[in-house]
Amino acid sequence: MKIVALAGGVGGAKLAYGFAQILKPGDLTVIVNTGDDFEHYGLYICPDLDTVCYSLAHIADPLTGWGRAGDTYQSVEEAIKLGGPDWFKIGNKDLGTHLERTRRLKAGQKLSEITRDFCQYWGINSRVFPMTDDKVSTILITAEMGELPFQEYFVHQKCQPSIRAIKYSGADKAKPVPEIFDAIEAASLVVFCPSNPWVSIDPILSVQGIKKAMSKKKVIVVSPIIQGKALKGPAAKMFVELGIEPSAEAVADHYRGLIRGFVYDLLDINLKSKIDQKGIISYTTNTIMRNTTDKARLAEKIIKFSETI
Repeated sequence: MKIVALAGGVGGAKLAYGFAQILKPGDLTVIVNTGDDFEHYGLYICPDLDTVCYSLAHIADPLTGWGRAGDTYQSVEEAIKLGGPDWFKIGNKDLGTHLERTRRLKAGQKLSEITRDFCQYWGINSRVFPMTDDKVSTILITAEMGELPFQEYFVHQKCQPSIRAIKYSGADKAKPVPEIFDAIEAASLVVFCPSNPWVSIDPILSVQGIKKAMSKKKVIVVSPIIQGKALKGPAAKMFVELGIEPSAEAVADHYRGLIRGFVYDLLDINLKSKIDQKGIISYTTNTIMRNTTDKARLAEKIIKFSETI
């Protein structure tokens, strides 16, 4: 079975890992959000892309879900002592990824080509594509500070400013990585991982052609909201500030018209009738992924659910 997964953040990386454990090599394609990408210390940083790749390569920090396992921070700590910015710390192992990516980008290579080579080196058997080789930036329009790039909002400002709107700068001109269309066409199932709808999945869908390519496919969404809260990140806060009560039902509404199936947590079973009334086929299970067993189990349940649609 060939599956295309849309992912960003730790939740997306966890489920992508789960699919990779139960599918044959090459049967999983992960399309990763790059709206978070930015430059720091002159280096091109791809937070979501690296989180997904490090997870699939079994080298992610098991405590945080992002960064490299066993990493240290002497290099950036020395830079901070010399007056460098201290709000985004880069580990020494992680630094190697950013140095080589930046070097290759400046030499004219595409991000998708670089990612392919990195995945091969890390022994990743799944295909991983950035959503585009072009520049797309997720911009948060805030009440207190105006427009903020996502990492400035998320890390530097610690999600404190109130959001009034979100835009995806450059998306109207960006083109998807061409292989994405072939992967979607060949897929039996498209899954939106339990990632933040506003800043992880929507940036991918904003790139021209991707949403249309999925229109005839079986698409299933896994809710990142459980009992009105996000396990990680500001998704629930964003819903509130954009005038929407955060819930699994709100997530289903967000993707209504694009999806056929919806997976949400058992703790929200009381929402079943409301979700079913939207014309979306729903399935409830334990969606919290605490360990590798949970990740593979959830992936298996999603596949079995998809076979009923």
